[in-house]
Amino acid sequence: MWGRVRNWFDPDEVRQVGSTPDYRFSLANERTFLAWIRTGLALIAAGLGVAQFLSPLPIPHLREILAILPIAVGAGCALRGIDHWIRCEVAMRTDRPLPPSRFPALLALVVAVSALLAVVYVIADATR
Repeated sequence: MWGRVRNWFDPDEVRQVGSTPDYRFSLANERTFLAWIRTGLALIAAGLGVAQFLSPLPIPHLREILAILPIAVGAGCALRGIDHWIRCEVAMRTDRPLPPSRFPALLALVVAVSALLAVVYVIADATR
């Protein structure tokens, strides 16, 4: 695991593995990484928006908890993005299949549950 983390900061070691793939695949891999970063930033912004603009809730500290969750998931997105980028780059260089990931399904679940909670909040707020 620490070897992979070291590769986040020293990609030259990754370039020494296997053979150089078609640059289009490496660039596509990089664009995917940037999409993970954008998603992470959007989740962090959403968490900050919840913390700043959500009305006080009847349960103490519930607003803070609801703000921290997307911020934490956003940080996880950024870390998952760099890890997946390195793993895919190594796989392409060594002619192995790209590594599978369950993280998109987990992220989709978190976003769907957050959307449902937001709908419940809006409806409850409108009926008050």
